[in-house]
Amino acid sequence: MSGTASSDQRGLAAARISGLAPGKLFGLLGDNRRRGALDLAVGTPSAPTTSPVAIEAACEAIRAGANQYDHPAGNLAIRRSIAASFVPAADPETEITVTLGATEGLAVALLALVDPGDEVIVLEPCYENFVSAIALAGARPRPVPTRAPEWRYDHAQLRAAFTSRTRAIILNSPANPSGHVLSSGELAEIAELCEKRNVTVISDEAYAAYVFDGISYASIADVPALRDRGVVIGTLSKSHAVSGWRVGFLRAAPEITRLLRQVHVAVGGAGVTPLQIAVARAAESDPSFWQPADTLAAQRDLATKVFGEAGYRCLPTEGGCYLMIDIRTVTREDSETHARRLAEQAGVLTAPGTCFFTGKGGENLLRVAFNRPVGLFDEVRRRLTAFSLSG
Repeated sequence: MSGTASSDQRGLAAARISGLAPGKLFGLLGDNRRRGALDLAVGTPSAPTTSPVAIEAACEAIRAGANQYDHPAGNLAIRRSIAASFVPAADPETEITVTLGATEGLAVALLALVDPGDEVIVLEPCYENFVSAIALAGARPRPVPTRAPEWRYDHAQLRAAFTSRTRAIILNSPANPSGHVLSSGELAEIAELCEKRNVTVISDEAYAAYVFDGISYASIADVPALRDRGVVIGTLSKSHAVSGWRVGFLRAAPEITRLLRQVHVAVGGAGVTPLQIAVARAAESDPSFWQPADTLAAQRDLATKVFGEAGYRCLPTEGGCYLMIDIRTVTREDSETHARRLAEQAGVLTAPGTCFFTGKGGENLLRVAFNRPVGLFDEVRRRLTAFSLSG
């Protein structure tokens, strides 16, 4: 009887489940968080500081009764604010859709624009949820490697990745985990290939607020050749330290937006009404709302210094909130083994580089999230020093 039940349960799983990313990162965290380890593994922000104005506005909206569904595309006030943050400004009525974070936005974009059996190009290393979202759409990832320390793709490999089955390419700039910011030349080449092959660009721009050292940044909405064939995914989770609010958005041309909204209604229905109102009110009261005061440059420099002092080779980070470090200067262990030992013996959580590759890769890399209070890195230094002395 138990054998029959087990067999039936195996038959319940949809085939697409086998394509989901294995979730290695969260499997390695486990008990170490409860033991007081410092979490530099995940990007949940503790810097910058969440806007007190937004918090108070959320409380006021809830008390005032704004607790029911709003427009499925999003509260009009927040859509207007998001639209105005683009240059040129987007149309809040026809080009902006508020989603339940960037995660729903990514799933919506792929479900609306990609069919089962299609291929979706990703630049690797990449955020592992890209792979899962592609699998949920029934499509296949087509990874194109980028190589350290500059994390640039090979032109010939990128061109070869575009085939008759290519329906979309996912971009992420600044990139998680590498921190690479796509240059104007890279965006121009991608635009040329997408126009030639009639491919849609899905651009995760979650870290657009954090670009360092005077490097020029461009959204795909700034590139005329990509603006009307692209979907921008944005979120306030990292830039405004409200990851639990699940306020994200999609920006796309009207004809694409119509498709996105149909899927969004089917998947998420509508966003969180009082939190959308809170964001709109906070943005209205602060002209610089969309440009956080804390740029994370100091944290980037501190993380680089602290891990460099511990003997690791820190790779350049142009933007975002992550630092990639090469562990070969301190150990012959693979990244998963070393991350586990750092967590258990030093009380410092990091993300193994293997979490960000679809196949082999990242065995010599760790990812460090540095969107943390500046003072935290003194304790990280103390723990790493004790770890290296004991090792």
